[in-house]
Parts: sequence; structure tokens; C-alpha cells
Amino acid sequence: MKELTPREIVAELDKFIVGQADAKRAVAVAVRNRWRRQQLPEEVRKDVSPKNILMIGPTGVGKTEIARRLATLVNAPFTKVEATKFTEVGYHGRDVDSIIRDLLDSAIQLVQAEMQETVKARAAESVDDRLLDLLLPSTPKRTRRRDDDDAPEEDSRESTREKLRAQLVAGKLEDRTVELTIETKASVIGMLGPAGMQMDVDMESMFEKILPTQRNTRKLTVAEARKVLLGQESEKLIDKDKTHATAIERVEQSGIVFLDEIDKVAGSGKDQGPDVSRQGVQRDLLPIVEGSTVMTKYGAVKTDHILFIAAGAFHVSKPSDLMPELQGRFPIRVELNDLGKADFVRILTEPRNSLVRQTIDLLGTEGLALEFTADAVDLMAQTAFDVNRRTQNIGARRLYTILERVTESISFDAPDAKQKKIKIDAGYVKQRLAEVLKDEDLSQFIL
Repeated sequence: MKELTPREIVAELDKFIVGQADAKRAVAVAVRNRWRRQQLPEEVRKDVSPKNILMIGPTGVGKTEIARRLATLVNAPFTKVEATKFTEVGYHGRDVDSIIRDLLDSAIQLVQAEMQETVKARAAESVDDRLLDLLLPSTPKRTRRRDDDDAPEEDSRESTREKLRAQLVAGKLEDRTVELTIETKASVIGMLGPAGMQMDVDMESMFEKILPTQRNTRKLTVAEARKVLLGQESEKLIDKDKTHATAIERVEQSGIVFLDEIDKVAGSGKDQGPDVSRQGVQRDLLPIVEGSTVMTKYGAVKTDHILFIAAGAFHVSKPSDLMPELQGRFPIRVELNDLGKADFVRILTEPRNSLVRQTIDLLGTEGLALEFTADAVDLMAQTAFDVNRRTQNIGARRLYTILERVTESISFDAPDAKQKKIKIDAGYVKQRLAEVLKDEDLSQFIL
């Protein structure tokens, strides 16, 4: 885990997410506490539990984005799941143990990518040799009485190979076509029922071993084949057992689970009898969040020190409607604020990946120079804010709809446009939105 201070974490999150200072501070402290825990002696470290976080706020205010950016920032295994996908064990649907399996899969990909970087130089050498074999296939050996007769042919072949190697290194053969055999394993998913059904870990491992390997021959350019071969050669040089052990340790020590829509499994207090999709899911979540051992095909994973970040709008239910035991495992509560007009203006312009910048870059690929004036941005932000107040509040997601509505005509005509410089001002925005805004019913339907 990268050694970032809470202030540095918040500063990095500010580059992509507008506002929500309380939520950013909470996740920054939680991540720093994990680093602090790893500095403690072993006998003290095992008793320090993570401070799980419950984010409360309407949709479109940045809950998911904060968690996703945080995981990328600290290079931690991360998975996002919706609580509504799960049901109680024994019923049709996904069981909550699959959360940890998904988290481990993401950790394995993370560790594999890191290990591939360490063996990249050695793998590249092997790739060049394999590409030469594809470009200059070996001829079948013929039986000769004297070995001396083979010498000229071998010398000529070696000379040709070296010439090809020089051209390959110089990048002159990138467009040459080669035939490459690619091996793939048949998927276990869906074999014994719908894809949503969970298969026993031991049974899944057994099926993976007995399923035949499929061989497909494809024609690829040298540039395309190099990518495929680099992955194959890197995989040969990586110790799989070490990869899996490192990934399990990474999950246990620095894994982050973002549990969205937690409010949808909160009981309202009026439920009669068992509810396998709400109370049942809470009961199954409880041991994982508290700390238990989940069996996967790569080994046992302990969940005691995984950081759980739960989020929900809590429009209908309240955090207190969750099971008391589950509430207790989310000691840090942060409320995310509704976004106002000023926030929308900042979202449109400030972040590195701002919507206005994305639109300018996309249309720039057509040779179109697009410019948004300050009053145009201001009017789009005001419109998004007004529509959110009149209809369902979907936060910053409303900006996507507004911006697409404004630039729809320009985007459609961009490839054929003769005028390559276009300025979008408040008058243009008003013209594009006027028909929709004056009709209340149409506004609700379109925006």
C-alpha cells in the first residue's frame, strides 16, 4: 500500500471529485489507519480492526467514485457489489461469499500485472524467438549420409534468421501476418445451470482440471501476435502459487469492498416472517464483515481486516433499520450533501476528467475545435439543478443528459462540418433546451 498521508489522499481525490469533504476525510483516515496498523508489532496488529464506513446520501453525489478512486490511489484490491444481487444461502441467487471471491480475482489480476512487469525483459526475448519461428518455420529434417551436406543449408537458414531478427527489432515486420495457435480453457460458468448460480469451490476446481483445452489458430499481424505471446511468455515465468499467496495476503491486509445499495436490504420494521432478499442478506453479510474465513479455489481468505464501505440513499429506510449487529460494524457514518448549482459548475469544468473536457476531446478527434463559454456552463448547471428539484434528484448524473442534449446536433454533424471552430454560449444552450424546458411533461420525459 502506498504511504500517503490523509491530506495527500484528500488532495488526490479533489482532482476528480467535487465537494464531499467529510466523506473524503473519512476514507483518507480509514486508509491511513490500515498503514498504521501494519507498522504495529504482530501481537498488537492482529487485534486492530478496520473502521468500516457507511456513506449516506442521494444518488449521483460521488459515493461510488470516492471508493473507486481511493482503491486506485492506494493500489489496493477493490470490488464493487450491489447488495440487492444477493439472497440468503440456500435460495436461488448469489451468496455473499462470492464478494470475497470477486475481490480475490481482482487481487490476482493486480499481482499478475505487477509480476509481469518484473519479467517483461526476459519475456520479450522469448517473444522475439517465437516470432522468428512463426516467420521462418522450420523445415522437416531429411536423412542424409553425410552431416557435411547439411552445413550450407543450416548456415543459410541461420543467416536468414539473423536478417529477420534485425528487421524485427527495427520494427519493419509489424504488419507481416503470422499464424498463431491460441489455447483457451472452456468456461465452467453456466455448465450446471444459470450463470447466477454458485458452484461449490471444490467442484469448480475439479471441472477446470478435466475440461479440455481448446486450440484455435488465428491469423494475426506481428504487432498483434507480440501482445499475445508476451502474455503467454510472462505467464510461464511467473510462479502461480506465489501469485495466489501474494494476492490472498493483499486481500486480507488491504482489500476494499464497496457495498452499494445497502439501504435496499434494510428492513422497514413492518416485515412479517423471513425475507431472504433483505434480512437474510444482512444475516449472511454479518459474519463476513465481522471477520470469518471464506474458502476459494486459491485457498482460504480471512476477512477480519478487509475494509468495507457501504453506501445507500436511505430515502425510505434509515440506518437504524439495519440489524443492530451490522450497524455496529460500520462505526464511521458520513453524510454526503446534495449538489447545488455551484457544485455543478465545478463538476463541468474543474476535475481532470470533467464532462466539458471529455466532450471537447471527443469532438476534437473529428478536427472540431469546441469552446464552452462561462455563461453556457452556468446555464447548463442551473438547468440541471432546476430539473433535479422539480423531478427525481439524480445528482451530477443529470449533467450527462443536459450536455448530450446541448451537443447532440454538433456531434451528429461533426464528421461533415465545414466550420471547424464552434463556440457554445448561453444563447445556444437556451435554444437547444427551450422546447424541452417550456413543456413540463416533456421535460420530465427527456431530461
